[in-house]
Amino acid sequence: MNATQAPRPDARGERLRVLVVDDHDVVHWGFRLLLSEQPWVESYLSARSSLEAVKAARRFAPHVALVDLFLGDESGAEVTEAIRAASPSTNVLLISGAGRISPSAARAAGASGFVSKDWGASDVARALQMVGRGETLFAAAPEQGSSSLSDRERDVLTEIASGATNREIAGRLYLSPHTVKEHTSAVYKKLGVRNRAEAVQRAQRLGLLD
Repeated sequence: MNATQAPRPDARGERLRVLVVDDHDVVHWGFRLLLSEQPWVESYLSARSSLEAVKAARRFAPHVALVDLFLGDESGAEVTEAIRAASPSTNVLLISGAGRISPSAARAAGASGFVSKDWGASDVARALQMVGRGETLFAAAPEQGSSSLSDRERDVLTEIASGATNREIAGRLYLSPHTVKEHTSAVYKKLGVRNRAEAVQRAQRLGLLD
């Protein structure tokens, strides 16, 4: 499908230009196949970084952008803000398979919805169509599972945000320093970060901290 530069029409009665922002080739391959079968899709655009997404948004003014919440080292919320700055008429749907973002945090970044990669392909396509036509859609928070933080990991994350050391966290939560270290490593892995500062910043973006 070929995209041409054009002003945004009334999306409710028009076919939609869709921009998918993800850093994995297999994701683009899958969505290209899925969206090519949708009669409401005018064109498929792809970007693998914030820079590519902004360029595509500025040039093609897509009706809707599907943005991965964790785009490599970039935050999907930040990418959303950049896309909306380049093309204010573009609606953004966030998606993730390894985390979540609160509706308030998503809206603050300029997103109109959030869905999980656990959804079926047809459901994600329908969500894209809805958001592209001006509706909002925020999936309910998923049940606690391996891809989300446990209650104890959330406790440790809160203490990390307060600036407490591992030994201080151990004392406050009645845990051993070794256990605190294990929980901290699990938090880093689930949030896709490398250190305390990144963990706090990403947790704030995801609405995990007050």
